[in-house]
Amino acid sequence: MDWDQFDLNPKTVAALKKADIKSIKEILNLSGADLQRLMKLSSADIQCLLKTVSRTLRKNSTLTALQLYQDKDHLTSQHQRLSLGCSVLDNLLKGGIPLVGITELAGESSAGKTQISLQLCLCVQYPYKYGGLESGAVYICTEDAFPSKRLQQLIEQQHQLRADVPAEIIQKIKFGNSIFVEHAADLDTFHKCITQRLSLLLARGMVRLVVIDSIAALFRCEFGVSESIVKARYLQTFGAQLHSLSTRFRTPIMCINQGNGQQSCSSTWNNLGKSAADETDGQPDPKELKFNQLMLPNGGSGPQAAIKDSCSLK
Repeated sequence: MDWDQFDLNPKTVAALKKADIKSIKEILNLSGADLQRLMKLSSADIQCLLKTVSRTLRKNSTLTALQLYQDKDHLTSQHQRLSLGCSVLDNLLKGGIPLVGITELAGESSAGKTQISLQLCLCVQYPYKYGGLESGAVYICTEDAFPSKRLQQLIEQQHQLRADVPAEIIQKIKFGNSIFVEHAADLDTFHKCITQRLSLLLARGMVRLVVIDSIAALFRCEFGVSESIVKARYLQTFGAQLHSLSTRFRTPIMCINQGNGQQSCSSTWNNLGKSAADETDGQPDPKELKFNQLMLPNGGSGPQAAIKDSCSLK
């Protein structure tokens, strides 16, 4: 058992390895007192360990009637969205981007794709009351270096850009501390990133937004024209994995692609749609899987954009 893949304190992971405990079954067969004595940990650490492994065995979390009524964690808010921090765009997108599903942000060079993505990384950190999710973001770069200078400029301008949010709330948010940057220049690195590090951050509740800039760049150099079948399989795998993470953690996935519209989406998102339906084994129901496309006009002329919500997969 690879204990490093669990959402556990590093001290607990080290204690598990030192005690030579190799499976969840071994943990559940021992009493709390026996685990505490064997692993030399506090009672609180042992209780946290037991809760973590128990959650792993449960496919679906249990909600009380009160939680469903209050919807405290927004687990049942099927139509909740993440605001883009711009009333014009939010109105066009019916409140923002959906929490469950993959949204492709496409457009020509300099159309404003990166600007919107960086703004989303800041918006997700705002309180629910102001369209945020009170959490951080992961920004995965596959092609260029992370635009840290542009991010800093946006952070400094939040008081002007988010006039709807009280200044004292903006002041309290440490925007730069909650944006995790990953660089994945090849398919293997990208696969490890989304299956290991990204999954861990989501499980710990540290992030509620994933930006991939861009997924198409991973395939430009790795595959030739004659390798379209292999390329499609990779796309299917990544699509299923990303959709699974989005559904499990109610986290929007934003994928940036450079292209001139429908052509860029037909090759990528059709494959992702098929993969999500084929590989999720009914969790979630393929009929509920959603893929969205946000097209920016050439040159980024103002906040005009068109959103196309694809039909549910049949």
